Parts: sequence; C-alpha cells; structure tokens
Amino acid sequence: QVQLVESGGGLVQPGGSLRLSCEASGFIFSTHNLRWYRQPPGQERELVASISPFGGMTNYADSVKGRFTISRDNDKNTAFLQMDSLKPNDTGVYYCNVRTVGVQYWGQGTQVTVSS
Repeated sequence: QVQLVESGGGLVQPGGSLRLSCEASGFIFSTHNLRWYRQPPGQERELVASISPFGGMTNYADSVKGRFTISRDNDKNTAFLQMDSLKPNDTGVYYCNVRTVGVQYWGQGTQVTVSS
C-alpha cells in the first residue's frame, strides 16, 4: 500500500532553517508529481510546493517563494523541502501528498514551529 513518512520537523528560531524529508513506498515514485502542504494552527491545509516526476518543474505558494526549495531523489524514493529564512507564520504541520490512480494519499505530518 502507499505510504508517505515525513520527518525533519522541529522548533526553530525565526530566520533559521529546516529540511523536511518524505520517504515514499507502495507506488512508482518516479512517475508521480509530489506536493508539500501545511496546516497552520486553526487554519485549513494549504499547498506549499509541488514538483514534477523528474524535478524539472516546481511550483511554490507566493508566501514561500525564494525561501523554500522542493526537490526529490528518485533513486531513494524521497522528496525534500528545504526551508530557509523561516518566519513565525510558517508554523504548522507539514504533509507530503501524492495522487495515484485517482486517490490522494497523505503522510502523518511533521510539526514545524518557528518561535523565539
């Protein structure tokens, strides 16, 4: 079955950096777009970034452009989200997402807290 396992979250001061990872299994990783979403406290889940199967096309929410970088390693079935210049409003649970055969799959999420 499809599994997505996020890691790398934590507590960081404003201006700091974190690198999230998403390890995937149960589907052909190299043929699927991958997405990172986040859910701030008390708010709806929002799309942060997406990447095409071979990484040639990436897209970002306006709020993270220039600060976040999405990437992937198809040999390791893993996607990454490098987050720099973090701000308090980047706080939330970050989720990896894939859509395959008409079904959306989510990981369990990893908490990111940006606070001094």
